[in-house]
Amino acid sequence: MHFFRRSLLAAILSCVAFATWADDVRLTSRDGTIVIEGTLLTYDGEFYRVETIYGPLTLDGQGVICDGPGCPDIDAFVADVRLSGTRRMADVLIPAMIRAFAMRQDYEVTREVTDDTLSTFVLRDAERVRARFTLRAGTTAEGYADLIAEEADIALVVREPRPGEVQMAKDAASGDLLKGRRARVVALDGIVAITAPGQSTRNISLEQMAAAASGTAARWSDIGGPDIPILRHLPAPQTGLAEAFEDRVLRPNRLEIVGEPATYASLEDLSDRVAGDSFAFGITTLSEVGNAVPMRVSGTCGFETNATLAALRAEDYPLTLPLMLYTPARRLPLIAREFLDFTQDPAADIVIRRAGFVDQAITTTRFDDQGDRLAHAISEAGEEVPLPELQRMVAALRDRDRLSTTFRFVGGTRLDVQSEENVLRLARALETGAFNERELLLVGFSDSEGPAGPNLALSRKRAQLVLGLIREQAEAADFSRIVLQTDAFGEALPMACDDTAWGRAINRRVEVWVK
Repeated sequence: MHFFRRSLLAAILSCVAFATWADDVRLTSRDGTIVIEGTLLTYDGEFYRVETIYGPLTLDGQGVICDGPGCPDIDAFVADVRLSGTRRMADVLIPAMIRAFAMRQDYEVTREVTDDTLSTFVLRDAERVRARFTLRAGTTAEGYADLIAEEADIALVVREPRPGEVQMAKDAASGDLLKGRRARVVALDGIVAITAPGQSTRNISLEQMAAAASGTAARWSDIGGPDIPILRHLPAPQTGLAEAFEDRVLRPNRLEIVGEPATYASLEDLSDRVAGDSFAFGITTLSEVGNAVPMRVSGTCGFETNATLAALRAEDYPLTLPLMLYTPARRLPLIAREFLDFTQDPAADIVIRRAGFVDQAITTTRFDDQGDRLAHAISEAGEEVPLPELQRMVAALRDRDRLSTTFRFVGGTRLDVQSEENVLRLARALETGAFNERELLLVGFSDSEGPAGPNLALSRKRAQLVLGLIREQAEAADFSRIVLQTDAFGEALPMACDDTAWGRAINRRVEVWVK
């Protein structure tokens, strides 16, 4: 009770926002010494959130007694969880996740369909209804807007928030969308350029992809193909895929869509049209390629990258598309938090694969299967990467397998969203003993921009940073049974060409090698 009083007083003293209120609930500490009156905003089965003359307060339900017409019936409490956002997730993936979660919790689940954009999943046990998951299918932008307006508890998105959305959240006192663990990567997909099986052009750079999609390149010969027109087939504007393509391909090349390309709300229809026309060029996702042919992404220095399962898991493909659940700064009901935890559980990987997406399961690749990478490293090595350094790298890695878990950085030492999720996934694997009696080597690499010495030092710093984050998250791991070490080789093993921003981003990484 003393803890409750201290927490409550601290919350009151820290509040500076005042708001109008109505006396519809009265929360009294169990020893009767503190009384809070106001309007009940939410009750999540554990905590009351109340609008008071001191501003909004969140109080532990076990520490107070609720009186008044606004008090919920605690014994009959039903958690309402609202999810809103992109159809890429709402149509198949999230319904499958909800059903699997209900089965794990031993709940019966039924679906009530309102229309083609709105449905509710009702979860009940033998006694009563326990939760309602309301799912609204729309766009990524709508998901963020609903989250900021508190009309959704979880946003379904396929891109990170844009600056305008970040500012909108701050203006609405919804917190900073870029700080804290707001995003959870549930599954992976990839943005791909596609052609018909009869089209001879199979490689494309991101610059050429931008030119073809924007309309700047009007003929296939403009991007290294035959002298025939390019007929564009693109995802509908304002969809998450269209916005992600704009943010990651068009805008970096200072281009925008011109003219009137054919656009599609259905990616299945888009792929079907491209597959039947050798003049056609399309932008879709790996999960919706259908009978079309995905193009390899190439660089000027000879590197090529395919959107394979392994490349997406390791973010070796430059247009990996994370499917994310974005959460609010406020506390969610217990069952919503349990659902979020389930989406990160290895048991969810099967659900993700069956839904047609790529899971984040930790897999391995043998050193002997890294021949192309080593050949490129040797061919690209210059005075700053001497032969002894390459020999040292080979000696360190040759008896190990590379994990699919890779960590990449936005700028200096800040991890990107998928890599933040990888920290937690690897930490959980360590806690379960998956790598007991094994040796894990975290290896830092850099791009080649700037002198080799500072790049080597930065790559070592990144490896040590990731090691510290993993140790911090794996609290229950038995580190006496695991060898965790770091090493670094700077710019010695590039994954992509360093003459582009995306190539440098691919090369800034920490890999995990195990034996």
